[in-house]
Amino acid sequence: MKQIYGGILGLATGDAVGVPVEFKARDSFCVTDMTGYGTHGQSAGTWSDDTSMALATLESIGRCGCIDTTDIMENFIRWYRDASFTAHDEVFDIGNTTANALRKFLHGTAPEECGGKAINDNGNGSLMRILPLAFVDHTPEDIRRVSALTHAHPISVQACQIYVKYAQRLLAGADKREALHVTENGWRAEFARLPELETCTRAEIRSGGYVVHTLEAALWCLLKTENYQDCVLTAVNLGSDTDTTGAVAGGLAGIYYGIGGEKGIPEAWLDKLAAMQQIKDIIEKADTAISG
Repeated sequence: MKQIYGGILGLATGDAVGVPVEFKARDSFCVTDMTGYGTHGQSAGTWSDDTSMALATLESIGRCGCIDTTDIMENFIRWYRDASFTAHDEVFDIGNTTANALRKFLHGTAPEECGGKAINDNGNGSLMRILPLAFVDHTPEDIRRVSALTHAHPISVQACQIYVKYAQRLLAGADKREALHVTENGWRAEFARLPELETCTRAEIRSGGYVVHTLEAALWCLLKTENYQDCVLTAVNLGSDTDTTGAVAGGLAGIYYGIGGEKGIPEAWLDKLAAMQQIKDIIEKADTAISG
């Protein structure tokens, strides 16, 4: 199965594993499987805004055949107002910076001017949805434009650029450690720790909503584990923003390890994943458009 399936299903599955324990403190719980209820009262396999916005992005790219930021933003509005691209026709989780950006768009602001530009606007709300760009032709400016729909500060933009470039190196067959080191040119000081990330202890890895911390946590989990399941469980058990850490790590692990077998996304988890046909339909249509 093509790597786009591994990446997007990996993101959705990691998101769903993290949903029941979102906002819980590290080591106040221990997740060992895909479960349900908990924080949001959702059934097992339910994914959140991370997957919804990634699917909205991918659907637009597949339908338009290009990166059209107005169309992507209109898809975000369909999600926000009409619960399109959701697991159970319900929006139950949305970040403040994202919500503010969508309201600006609804009041007539140009799409690429909607994203927060202040230092406090560096949550992980664009990083969590940016993976679809790894599967299409793009420039660093394209990534900036898509991030800026909700998160326009240079820290958020560069986090997205690093993540997509790293994902592309994995798609090209690079080793997960080698791939990180070849992406270093031009990084801001906020990302200085990435090349030595594997030497960090668990206590040194933070897992809240700050975009740099989410990127670090996701990469650390991939580097410190040897299969998809362990990567996602390690990510979710870091606590706090568990669904997004699980989604961002899971997307990379899904690309790297694939689906099924000894190391890939567990089939038992995929069997529980909500709205699987919707996800597959969006991936298939996008893959057909991308493949030309």
